[in-house]
Amino acid sequence: MHLRRLREAQGLTLEELAERSGMSFRGVVYIEHGNRNPSLTTLLNLARGLQIPPSALLEIFDARSGDPK
Repeated sequence: MHLRRLREAQGLTLEELAERSGMSFRGVVYIEHGNRNPSLTTLLNLARGLQIPPSALLEIFDARSGDPK
């Protein structure tokens, strides 16, 4: 859901994110729906496609563990 929120906040479709990330549409769908765990390379590609720092994709884990920002 975190990836979906980031994508939708930028007004991107799944197709647009896949193209900007150099990934397949199906690959992005699987990751977004939680059916596949992305590799580090994939996270970097998604961050590039979203034009955000890679750490922004991992912020969800900080929020879940209650770590202060």
